[in-house]
Order: sequence, then C-alpha cells, then structure tokens
Amino acid sequence: MFPEWHPQDAVQLTWPTAESDWSEILERIEATLEALVVAIARYQAVVIGVADMPTRERLVASFARLGVPAERLRLAIVASDDTWTRDFGPLAVERDGSPCLLDYRFTGWGGKFAATRDNAVTANLAQAGLYQVPIESHDWVLEGGAIESDGQGTLLTTEACLLNPNRNPTLARADVETRLADELGAQRVLWLAHGHLEGDDTDSHVDTLARFCDPQTIAYVRCDDERDAHYPALKAMESELRALRQVNGQPYRLIALPWPRPCFDPEDGHRLPATYANFLIINGAVLVPTYADAADAAALAALDEAFPDRDIIPIDCRAVIRQHGSLHCLTMQLPRGTLTPFCVDEEKTQ
Repeated sequence: MFPEWHPQDAVQLTWPTAESDWSEILERIEATLEALVVAIARYQAVVIGVADMPTRERLVASFARLGVPAERLRLAIVASDDTWTRDFGPLAVERDGSPCLLDYRFTGWGGKFAATRDNAVTANLAQAGLYQVPIESHDWVLEGGAIESDGQGTLLTTEACLLNPNRNPTLARADVETRLADELGAQRVLWLAHGHLEGDDTDSHVDTLARFCDPQTIAYVRCDDERDAHYPALKAMESELRALRQVNGQPYRLIALPWPRPCFDPEDGHRLPATYANFLIINGAVLVPTYADAADAAALAALDEAFPDRDIIPIDCRAVIRQHGSLHCLTMQLPRGTLTPFCVDEEKTQ
C-alpha cells in the first residue's frame, strides 16, 4: 500500500448537500471546504464529487472567483450520503510497478449511519472514467482512516476498529492480517490496543490517534492532563508506541502532538473529537486541522519538525468536528498515475 507521502495526482473530496447532516451549518462547512480546496490546488489537482449539475456549475464559478486554476479542479456528479471520503474512497496499492485501486465495503462505521450511496461512490466514479487504473472490489469492511501505511510493508491500525464485531464479525485477527497481506501487501501489522476520542463515530480510527510521517517516524496525540477522561487510554497508547520497533529493530522516532482544550457541541454539549493527528500530506505540503486553540501553534511546530521539507498549512476545522470528523477524514489522496488525464475544454462538456 502506498504511503500518503507518495507523489499524488489529486486529492478527492465529496461536497455536502442541504439534505445531509451538514444542513444546519452548511455555509460554514462549505467555507471550510473552499479553504481546503484552495490550499490543495496550490500544489496539485482536486477531485470533488458533487450531487448534481447545479452544484457543479456553482462550484466551478465559485472556485474561478477564488483563483483556483481550472486545470487543477475536476468535478464529478455522483450520489453520496455524506462527505467522509477517507472511509469510502479507494485505497491505492502498487502491483508490478503500477498503481491499482481497491474498493472495500463501507457500512457507515458498523451500521451507525446510512451508507449505501457512499459504498457505491468508487464504483460509480470508476464507471464514469475518473480513474485510469484497475479497480478491485473486495467484499469486506475496511475504511481508509483505519489503517496507516509506511510504504514498506508495515501497516499501523487499532484493535478497537478492525477487530470490532460491527465491522467483520466472522473475521478473527489472523484472518484480517491474511487479507491485509494478500490485498495490501502488508508484511506485518502493528496493532494498538489503546486510544480513543470522545465523540468519535469510527471506533478509534488510527488516523485520529497516530500517523506515519515517514517509515521511521510516528506522530501521535498525547494527553498530559490527568483530569481529562482521555488520559489513561492515551497514556497507555503512548507506552505501546514506545514499545513498537521498526523492521530493523530500532524504536520509532515519536513526535507528540499537543492536546487541545475540550471542544463541545453548542447544541447538546457533547464532546467533539478534536485531534491534530488528522492532518493531510500532499505534494509539498501538510495541511493541519486547527481549532482556534492555544495548542494550535505547538501542533504546527511539531509537524514542521516531522516534515521539514514541506509547507505546513493550518485549516480551521471547528466546523468539521461538529460532525465528528476532521480534515483527513474528508479527503482521499490519489497517487500519481491513478487519475485519468483531462483537459479543461473536455471537462466543460461533461
């Protein structure tokens, strides 16, 4: 499986609709997504799944006003339930020197939410000709946010998600590892038994907790507030990470990400899953979720240390966590060679 820092053709997103759970804060989340698209388009193309032609036409005009080059923007009409492209978008692997995209079953994180249309997005976009590489369909549940790849055969994941009976109840740990090896080329799987975020619907996706920055480095969330309900589990996760070893037997270089002050839903007061681990690596940059918090600066500094050769770009994600995800959850990178080439004049006719 390609690591996220592999050169990319584009980042894929899904635009929210007024009928989605975003309806009450639609203007705010659209403004956040606009900022995200503008930032990504400085470095590479952006693919956006939209519900209909009027939305497509509106966004084409809007992004033109915002200065996004037409050749960096591709909008495809496709039905969806929600915006969390990370978990229903395609996973990319290298086969015989060429990329291949894998399409896994998506069930709304174990049946928590409607997901029939999301589950069909990759197949529908492939049928529409968006991707120029083979698509393999696999009939078991695997979400992109649940696994991290170092690009060298090691996957990092959590027991709470991949071994959760609400995902693949008939698969034991050994079965999951066999499938990850056969389909994603995993030579070994590193399992985290601890770590969670309140308000998280994903059952502890690893991309909210710990992330590969390169094959030797893992950035992770650390809670130093002993009064916080997260403290015991995240302290235990930190110990697990310290005990992990690279293939050569050396410990990983660990970069701790700060703990923002608690964020709460303004409607009912439940805690929201604010995390700096949900960053996105693109060509030449790392986009980092921020929360108008005093810890934002420390998070940006920590990731600047992890990625010294990339620009570090903050994206205000206070609106995103209202629906229990963050920046990385909204996106899926398409490695170089996976996106069908297009020209602006042809795209206008689609």
